Order: sequence, then structure tokens, then C-alpha cells
Amino acid sequence: MYYKLGKQIQNQLNANTFFFCLYAIVAACSTYAFMYGFRKPIAVGLYQDTAWLGLSLKTLYLTAQILGYALSKFIGIKVISELQSHGRAKATLALVLFAWFALFGFAVCPAPWSAAFMLFNGLPLGMVWGIVFSYLEGRRVTEILAAGLCTSFILASGIVKTVASILLIDYHVSEIWMPFVTASLFLPFLCVSVWMLDQLPPPNQDDIDQRCKRVPMNKTSRKELLKLLGLGITMLIFGYILLTILRDLRDSFAADVWQATGLSGAPALFTLTELPIALVVLVIIALLKLVKNNHTAMIINHILICLGFVITLISSLAYEHNKIDPIIWMIFNGIGLYLAYVPFTTSLFERLIATFNRPANVGFLTYLADSFGYLGTVGVMVYQSVNHHTIDWNIFLRELSYFTGIVGSILTLLSLSFFLYKEQQSDNNQDKAIA
Repeated sequence: MYYKLGKQIQNQLNANTFFFCLYAIVAACSTYAFMYGFRKPIAVGLYQDTAWLGLSLKTLYLTAQILGYALSKFIGIKVISELQSHGRAKATLALVLFAWFALFGFAVCPAPWSAAFMLFNGLPLGMVWGIVFSYLEGRRVTEILAAGLCTSFILASGIVKTVASILLIDYHVSEIWMPFVTASLFLPFLCVSVWMLDQLPPPNQDDIDQRCKRVPMNKTSRKELLKLLGLGITMLIFGYILLTILRDLRDSFAADVWQATGLSGAPALFTLTELPIALVVLVIIALLKLVKNNHTAMIINHILICLGFVITLISSLAYEHNKIDPIIWMIFNGIGLYLAYVPFTTSLFERLIATFNRPANVGFLTYLADSFGYLGTVGVMVYQSVNHHTIDWNIFLRELSYFTGIVGSILTLLSLSFFLYKEQQSDNNQDKAIA
């Protein structure tokens, strides 16, 4: 029955581009969004009762989870870059179920030893993005699909935290059991969305002609790509590290930020502030589909990233000088943050690979950036907790936005200059070969 249904869906997807886009967005977006139900509930609890070795319990739990997530990204540099198309659905479900059992362990194990289970929770989940995006990359409509997918990690975090907050406030679920109960609610929906995603047909010949074929990468092909573009990629990664730190701290400690501004106790706030962010970024990234030329699209991606850094900086300055209120600040800070962040995980590396037409895949570059980004988050969280027992996350987030906005915009412009130089150098070499 399921096999026949899958064949019928695939035939419809191959026959109708609009239906394909709509179906792919729903399947990919829901898969990644429901995965957040296994990762983000821990951020809602305050866990203020006790501390361990100078760390608050919340920081200890989040640090352990993000450390596991970072390790997953380092492992993914090899695993995701070498990913084959068969077995992806089973792999996704196995990873998520492992994280689910880890949340059960977190609930039954006493503190602070329960932090070990948060590490086990983060360890498999870092692989999910690479698997999901492997279904979408290398297509003529990748920007549209990626724009839909990007809404999942903007909106999903707010939705999950809203659900988790309702469980805490309205249903009086304890902070310890809340992550497991939240994940359990999302599990059946995730199983359905993974099956839907696995019905997507592979890129057709027109996709390959426009975006070049995406292939698994071995050690040699990874080295060759880094030898050609390594300096520019390194500058991008440093900017991405700053974005990841800002994004994850803003996301993980949103409850603390609202508490510092006197706006805590409203679960819907988590979702309402992220909705306009998702809509703005969704429209902008989707419009990149209109740009056929990969060279031009690569430049536009860099410009959008730089603009995002600038918006993050300016909005924080306006908030510090009382020009905007906390809610407006969080919205514009988020727009700038995600305008810079989303291209890294969707269209930037997609167009970079197509511009230089090298045997590669987006998963390798994304996981290379992600691994160092999450490692940076762990370092900042530990440093802040050890050196400052009481942190005003409102002030810290604002100051981090200043540094991220200034340094990130400079690095982005430098990386663009490097890629333009390498592209010109490549064109000159081709002209000499023809002559």
C-alpha cells in the first residue's frame, strides 16, 4: 500500500513543478521542524535551583547538548559529504529515536549527571540537517525549497518553546520531564514527514545542467576543493562562527532575555517574534530563484549576508539608545541574524559550487562551517558562566551583536573579493588553454 502510494506521489512530483515545490517544502520543513521538538525544549526551562562547578544547571545542560551537536557536525564533515541516497529515511529516524531515548535518560537521571544525556541528545541531531538538505540541493528550484526549509529553523524553535511553555505553565509538567514529553508529542508527526521526504525523486537532467551534478565526496575531492577555495571559505567560516554563537545564545536563552526585559510569562511571545523574521527571510531567499546566473547569485548572497550583519548591528545600537522597544529589537535583530545566517545553510554554498563547477556537495561545506560554529558557542557559554556567575542576557546579547555585526561584515566583503579573484584567475587559465 505505502509502496503504491509512494509511486503515485513520485509520478505527480515529476509531472508538476509547482506541486513538487509545495510537497518538498512541506516535507523538508516539517521534518526539520519536528526534529526541533527533540532539541529545543530544554531551552524553556530555567533550572535555577542549583549549580555545579560554577555553572548554572541550565548552562551545564545546554553546553552538554551543544557540545554533542558540535561533535555531530565534525563527524558530519565526512559522513554527510559521503552520504549516499539510499537509506536516508531510516538513518534520520534512527538518529531522532536515539535523541528521544536520551531525553528519557535525562528525566530519570539525577542532576548534575543528567547532563551526560543532553550530550547524547545533541550527538545524533546534528546530522539531520545534512540528510534533509541532501534531498533538496542541486535543483533549479533549490532556493525556493531552501527558503521554505529555512522557515523551519526560524519558526520551529519558537513553536517548540511555545508548546514546552504550555506544558510547564498550563499542564504543570516538571522541568525535568518536559523535554521528553514535548518530544513525544512531535514523534508521530516526524515519522510521517520523513516518509514524505523520502518520496522525492532525484534531480533530473535539467537540474544537473543548471547546477552541476552533486556527488558524494571522498578525501581527495574534499582536499582539492579546499585547496582551490580554502582562504575564502575560511573567512566565511569565521563570520559563520559569530553568527552561530549569536543565533544559538539568542535562541537558547530567549526565556532569560524576556525575563530580563520584564516580558516573561507569555508563551506566545516565542512564536510571535519569530513569525515576521521567517516571512521576511523566506521571501528574500526565495527570490534568488529568479537569478539564473550562478556568478551573480554568489555575489548577491554575499551582499545579503553583509546586509544581515549590518542590520544586527544597527538594531542593537537603536535598542541601547531607547529608539526601539525590546520586542522590535528582537524582531530586527533576528531579521539581520537570519538574513546573514540562512544563506550559509541554503543558497550560498549551493551557488558557490555551481559557479566553480567542482565535484562537491553542500553538505561538506555546511558541516565544515557548522562544526566550528557550534564549537564556538560551547566556548562562549563556558567562558561566560565561569567568569560571570550572574549574566544579564539582555546586555550580553546586545554586545555580542555589536561585535558580530562589525567583524562579520568585514569578513564577508573580504571573502567575496577572494572568490571574484579566483573566478577571474580560473577564466584566465581557461583562455590560455584555449589559445
